[in-house]
Amino acid sequence: SVNHMNNSLMSLYRQGNPDSPSSSPRREPLKVKSSTSTPIGHAQTPGGSQVSSGGWFVDKGRGPERPSILIDLCDEDEASKNNTHETDVSMLEPEKTPKKGRLTRRSKKQKTGNSKKDDKDIEASILSKKAKSKLPELQYPTLKFEDVGGNEDTLAEVCKLLIHMRHPEVYQQLGVVPPRGFLLHGPPGCGKTLLAQAIAGEMELPMLKVSAPELVSGVSGESEQKLRELFEEAVTSAPCILFIDEIDAITPKRETASKDMERRIVAQLLTCMDDLNSLAVTAQVLVIGATNRPDSLDPALRRAGRFDREICMGIPDEAARLRILRTLCRKLKLPEDFDYRRLARLTPGYVGADLMALCREAAMTAVNRVLLDNQDQAAGTTAPMDPGPEQGQAEAPPPLGEVKTDGHPPVVKEEEGNPEPMVEDSPAVGQSETEPINQSERLEDSQQLVVVVPAPEPLDVAKGELWRLQRLLRCSEPLSADQLAGLSILFADFEASLASVQPSAKREGFATVPDVTWEDVGALQDIREELTMAILAPVRSPEQFKALGLSAPAGVLLAGPPGCGKTLLAKAVANESGLNFISVKGPELLNMYVGESERAVRQVFQRGSNSAPCVIFFDEVDALCPRRSGHESGASMRVVNQLLTEMDGLETRKQVFIMAATNRPDIIDPAVLRPGRLDKTLYVSLPPPADRHAILLTITKGGTRPPLEKDVNLEEIAHDERCDCFTGADLSALVREASVNALRAHLKFRPSLLPSGHTFSSGPVVDIRVTKQNFDDAFKKVRPSVSKKDRLMYERLKESLTR
Repeated sequence: SVNHMNNSLMSLYRQGNPDSPSSSPRREPLKVKSSTSTPIGHAQTPGGSQVSSGGWFVDKGRGPERPSILIDLCDEDEASKNNTHETDVSMLEPEKTPKKGRLTRRSKKQKTGNSKKDDKDIEASILSKKAKSKLPELQYPTLKFEDVGGNEDTLAEVCKLLIHMRHPEVYQQLGVVPPRGFLLHGPPGCGKTLLAQAIAGEMELPMLKVSAPELVSGVSGESEQKLRELFEEAVTSAPCILFIDEIDAITPKRETASKDMERRIVAQLLTCMDDLNSLAVTAQVLVIGATNRPDSLDPALRRAGRFDREICMGIPDEAARLRILRTLCRKLKLPEDFDYRRLARLTPGYVGADLMALCREAAMTAVNRVLLDNQDQAAGTTAPMDPGPEQGQAEAPPPLGEVKTDGHPPVVKEEEGNPEPMVEDSPAVGQSETEPINQSERLEDSQQLVVVVPAPEPLDVAKGELWRLQRLLRCSEPLSADQLAGLSILFADFEASLASVQPSAKREGFATVPDVTWEDVGALQDIREELTMAILAPVRSPEQFKALGLSAPAGVLLAGPPGCGKTLLAKAVANESGLNFISVKGPELLNMYVGESERAVRQVFQRGSNSAPCVIFFDEVDALCPRRSGHESGASMRVVNQLLTEMDGLETRKQVFIMAATNRPDIIDPAVLRPGRLDKTLYVSLPPPADRHAILLTITKGGTRPPLEKDVNLEEIAHDERCDCFTGADLSALVREASVNALRAHLKFRPSLLPSGHTFSSGPVVDIRVTKQNFDDAFKKVRPSVSKKDRLMYERLKESLTR
């Protein structure tokens, strides 16, 4: 019916246009030309039908070769513009679907061909981009083992793991699979990356260095693809070294991983390392991983066959720091008598990166010193001729003999007809504005008034330093050869730079060596001897202890009243022996979350093992391990059990000593005090009068700091009844309070002459001495920390501990 209707419409069109061909209308395309005199749009159809202007119809046709015919009923110009053989639009709705289907078959073939070409081009461009950025380039480091100072033991262990790279035939003959890799772990800046580069440089092998976060991608599956391609590149470049830095970023524990992607990456890395074992004969690839947190790695990665060995690079000791400093300063210009050993002694807790930063900071200090000295020498000849306002001289220097106050400069006025100038003082002094100053009265007080001479005023320290540096930046003239000849980095430059370089060990909570010596500890001679035999002797004479079959005691407990010097003793012992020192406050390890307190205890002992030889000092240990009973909470019992477990494992950690301090040894769990843990208990009692005298001498540095008057007798003060029950901390507070009283008495001089709001400027240091009266006033404010009742309790406690 549809075809019949279409044929009827075509016949009507032919009747209205007699010029159109009538024969074989379906064999050839129908060409329609409209006449301008008789518009086609006005042709009348039989039956009263009229075709509107601009209308067009589709003759579907039946021949197999018959294309779609577009018949335009518009004007001739518009018809010539729109004449085409392909369309998918019809006025007849039923004709749209089959026509569209027939046309799209042919266009789909062309579009499919074009789309295939476009897809190939896009895929080729993507592959080219991946090829450019997916893999790191091979590096050829030039560092050697001699550039790695202070790690001789680590280097010896590494060399044993590198033999198979030089002599693989030995492992093939023995039928043993060579080691695939090892894990380097330690605090930041200890030299893990430097060691990996030195291994590649010493072995003269190429190195593929990649940071673990670079392998992580946001597209699913792309991270695993990068890992596979990385190992394929390593096998292709064999023999080589594959170094993965910060490997903990992609290998977390799978049971605690938050995303499936992390688990897939771990599994892919395990598979890639296992594949290296199957290619061990043909591909010599050494995999080195570096991390600061080895405990966060998946356990499957740390088993044998993957990372066969774990090498710890801890905090360097004094001897290691000495070798590191000699290595870093090889190219620096230092004096011939430079004291490396003293500098190593002054840098406890510094790692290699900190020492490098110290050398760089010392070089900057030396450069500033030399340039500023040259600038001052050059300005010394020109400054008097042209002082300029930049040097802080906004006003001309007043005439000789003129006086001014320290706080408010006077105003010099010269009245008309009066050649003598009148000095107008600040109204804050209490005088009228026109009242002249009595110079003889003012000059008596040298603290408030100064005589101004024609010489320029001294610059303010901060302003003068900034001005000198700004003038140095504006000067672009290079130094002469004579000036450069004497340029060197002095030891004073290193000492000045120590304050600006903070060791990373202190920032990360690792161990450091305290700066307290035996000279800072007064009295306590018996405790010193015990600690010397317990800790210092095993460190200084390990061969003698081993020959006698003696093992170092596991720990020492210092008990006694507060303020008696328990913590000070522990610091002095660590400093005297040169050991690293980890100070742990008992309450800071406790955490509200289950398992976090136990993990904190484990981390403390792990840090001590990494920093060996080391002293772990638990202050207020009674808060960490109280007596276990049915009334205690489960968290407290778990912490005590964890602490006992870590102490039992100390025999595997050589040169790790435990010291603890407490005021209440009676509430500590007895299991902690058994032999093998904190087996030696030393009681630090209240000092007797003789010890109080020794402590006072130590605090005042023999009576020099603060300076004492001749009427002050420290021995009398030590034997005074008011000093009864005084601890070392109380005696230190007594000396400080006496010094403050002496300063207060010195500042109470003629306050009416001081201007309101006056602040004492920094001037010459006045010799202020502490008198006996100052100590008498201090006794009225300082009270002993231990009462007589507590003293009796501590004496009974001492008897129970020393039985």
